Amino acid sequence: MKLKASADPRVRAAMAHFGVHVKTAQGISMPVLHKLAREIGTSHALAQQLWRSGIHEARILAALVDDPARVTAAQMERWARGFNAWDVVDGSCGHLFVHAAPAWQKAVAWSRRKPEYVKRAGFAMMAYLAVHDRNASDAKFVRLLPLIRLHASDERNFVKKAVNWALRQIGKRNARLNRLAIRTAKQIRASDSSAARWVAADALRELTSASVQRRLRTRARHRAA
Repeated sequence: MKLKASADPRVRAAMAHFGVHVKTAQGISMPVLHKLAREIGTSHALAQQLWRSGIHEARILAALVDDPARVTAAQMERWARGFNAWDVVDGSCGHLFVHAAPAWQKAVAWSRRKPEYVKRAGFAMMAYLAVHDRNASDAKFVRLLPLIRLHASDERNFVKKAVNWALRQIGKRNARLNRLAIRTAKQIRASDSSAARWVAADALRELTSASVQRRLRTRARHRAA
């Protein structure tokens, strides 16, 4: 099998260093997986087989080759039950689920779930939607901000980082959302939770930065032209 032939113990050690502790991990780098995905092309059927294999990198590859037009809410729930590492979560959400019809529904639903990696998936989806859904209204993102505020106190590392990520990406879409995201971050900052204070401080540092403010002004000028 090409996956096992591409395994590298050094990559596996690096994965563990970055918080991926999965017994089925082979140690296959992302450039190798992307190369395999290009060779395979799009295959919904193969993606399901790869996911069912349970092999860590096979599940990442599944998200790279699946067809988002054929992804259902039931498939998303089935895969979510198997989430056990942040890279599988981010790969599934960023390469596949964000482009599927139930993306918004699952972003909200998963953000309210208890399991760490499913909750991360909810907020990762929000971040990816902020980047990829160019046609979404501001109102859709505004409705996510109370969820971000509510769950910013989750102390689990992979959750709080995703909450922060979602807030930052929403706040970088345009000037209006930037103001609302900054306001949300300031509300979060008032919490007595160390996780919430970290989420707020990190988000405020980026969202109020000169580079982000300059980019938003430039974007607004181009839209007005």
